[in-house]
Amino acid sequence: MIEWLADTNNFGDTRDPGGLAGPTGLVIILLLAVATVFLIRSMNARLRRLPERFEQPSAPGSVDVPPSGPEEAK
Repeated sequence: MIEWLADTNNFGDTRDPGGLAGPTGLVIILLLAVATVFLIRSMNARLRRLPERFEQPSAPGSVDVPPSGPEEAK
């Protein structure tokens, strides 16, 4: 019984030289890295096109208060 359990390999042949898990994983990681670089470049381009400040929409019935920023804290 013990010899049968020792001879049975339920996890497959782990010493197979023709395995593609390593190269396939490398290709997937490289594709994800390239996609990440393109996404970051796209986000940076969109952020550069944004205005420096946005206008504050005034709600009906509200009192207009000038914005307080670091330049007015003098």
